[in-house]
Amino acid sequence: MLDDLGQGFVETVPGAAGGVRYVPELTGLEAREFALKLAAELAQEKRYLPGGFVYLTDLLFNPALMENIGRIFATRFRPLKPEWVVTVETKGIPVALFTARALGVSAVIIRRESRVTEGPAVSINYLSGSTRHIQTMSLPRRALPPGARVVLVDDFMRAGGTARGMMDLMAEFGATVLGIGMLVTMQEPETKLVPDYFSLLVLKEAPETGQKLVVRPAAWLEGGKNNHAGGDCGSSQCGEVDPV
Repeated sequence: MLDDLGQGFVETVPGAAGGVRYVPELTGLEAREFALKLAAELAQEKRYLPGGFVYLTDLLFNPALMENIGRIFATRFRPLKPEWVVTVETKGIPVALFTARALGVSAVIIRRESRVTEGPAVSINYLSGSTRHIQTMSLPRRALPPGARVVLVDDFMRAGGTARGMMDLMAEFGATVLGIGMLVTMQEPETKLVPDYFSLLVLKEAPETGQKLVVRPAAWLEGGKNNHAGGDCGSSQCGEVDPV
C-alpha cells in the first residue's frame, strides 16, 4: 500500500541484527502534486526579491514541508548509496538534515569560515557564479573520512558557483561526489558551473517589478530530463505556474 501511494516501502533485512524497516520516499503523482503546490506558493509576488531571488526562509524551516522535500531527494539519491549528505550553511541545512534523515545517513555542514572549536580545517576559495566575487568555505578535517561517498544539496542555485566550490572542497578530502540536488534553480544561465545536477523547482528570470514571477516543477517530475533540470521543455509538460 505504501508503495502504491508513493510514500515509500517496507523491506525485510535478514540476519541476526535484521528485522523490518520502513524506507520513506515520495514518488510519482504525490511528488508532482507537492511540487506544484510549492511552485504556486513560491510564485507569489510577495516572495520576489531584487536580483531575481525568491524568499524561501519560512518554507525552509517548516518541518512538514522539509520532510517531503527530504523524501523526494532521498528517492533520487538512494540508488547511489551515499554515506553522507553535504551542504553549506545556512539555508541549505534543513534540506541536508531532512534528506539525511530519509536516507538514514549523517549530514555534514560546510561553514563560510573555520571555527576554532572544530579543530584543523580545510579551506578553499571559490568564485561565485552570480556575483563573480571570491568567497571562502571551510570544513573540519574530522568531518569526513577519506574516500567518503557523498551527495551535495542546497536551497538555491543560480550559476552553480557554490556547488562548484563544494565539489572542489570534496576533492580535497578525497570524497566521491555521487550527485547534486537543489531545491530551486534559476533557468538562466542555462549552462551551470557544475556538469550534473537535479532540482525540484525551476525559477524563470523575473522582471524588476516581480509581477511575472514564474516557478515550475523541474522536467524530471514530468518524465522529462533526469538532469540539468533547467533545460528546455514545453510549459504544458513542466507544470508552469503563474501567480494569481
